[in-house]
Amino acid sequence: MSLRDVVNPHIRGLRPYEPCKPIEEVERELGISGSVKLASNENPLGPSPRALEVLAASAEEIHRYPDGACFALRARLAEHLSVDPAQLVFGCGGDEVLELLAKTFLAPGDRVVMPWPSFAMYPIVAKGMGAEPVFVPLTAEMDHDLPGIAAAASEGAKMIFLCNPNNPTGTSFGAEALDRFMAEIPDDVVVVLDEAYFEYVRRSDFPDTPSLIAKRPATLALRTFSKIYGLAGLRVGYGISSPELIGYLDRARHPFNVNRLAEAAALAALGDDEHAQRTREMNASGIEYLTPELEALGYRVWPSDANFILVETGPGYADALLRRGVIVRPLGGFGLDNHIRVSVGTSEENEKLIKSLQAIEQQGPIASGAPS
Repeated sequence: MSLRDVVNPHIRGLRPYEPCKPIEEVERELGISGSVKLASNENPLGPSPRALEVLAASAEEIHRYPDGACFALRARLAEHLSVDPAQLVFGCGGDEVLELLAKTFLAPGDRVVMPWPSFAMYPIVAKGMGAEPVFVPLTAEMDHDLPGIAAAASEGAKMIFLCNPNNPTGTSFGAEALDRFMAEIPDDVVVVLDEAYFEYVRRSDFPDTPSLIAKRPATLALRTFSKIYGLAGLRVGYGISSPELIGYLDRARHPFNVNRLAEAAALAALGDDEHAQRTREMNASGIEYLTPELEALGYRVWPSDANFILVETGPGYADALLRRGVIVRPLGGFGLDNHIRVSVGTSEENEKLIKSLQAIEQQGPIASGAPS
């Protein structure tokens, strides 16, 4: 008998998440320098200066265990969101909160309904518990097919994932559409609203999820400090839900799952409204610059409520850009072979992307799937 024979079948069949290579490795492999990374939806302004100050001061305390309840962060975030502190759960990034949801609610054979393409971790956490992911394709406009998701859920779903704004498309839906959807979903189905890009949303009718949770306790909103707060490397995510649901997640949560430095930095960043506003303004300006420039090159660009944009270029463009020192996210793994996801960068980074694409186009068409 081999090790493969004793591994749980639902783990054996998983395909691991494939992260982008770090800039240093890309440059070493290709013999280039001055690369820019526009692949991981990170904050191009970096972390809040207040967070950096706190990190330096907190480093002397890393021999102490963190506050396992995130007491200070919980209190400040609850005030910021106008929710009860008992409505919050924290994790090592939003991914851990997804794992807690799967661990708490899913068992082998359970059905989990999700849009596709969407965040790659949804099927991974579902399959990791032996549950069955049920994929509902996006519409032709790359929007959630909410009626289709509701129909799929009516066939015995245990959990539903909705990513709003959606990753990797940047599209979003409003409060009225969500209300119609929720009216079709039984109260005992756990609905997870992944709002990792919530702070970037520009539409005025975005759902007020804390209010929705008050009316429907089996709902959780997932948010993060990785994006607008610029703390992706420290990994702090959180869920907002009813105290009952949060209580079950806390039963499954490991103690000290958010480290001391991450807690301190998140608390400091939460109070830095100026940095968050600068980030929002830079992001909006970047989208307004990139969209017409990309369209002028003949590409289709989808409207985005996030800090990235979906671009239909044709095949081979991610590799071609890589060789020019611009790292973007290829989307072949999502069934979008002709598309790339581009994170909004600084003005200099955005301009490098456009100049690189202009140079690629001047060389002539890219052969299907071939690097250039």
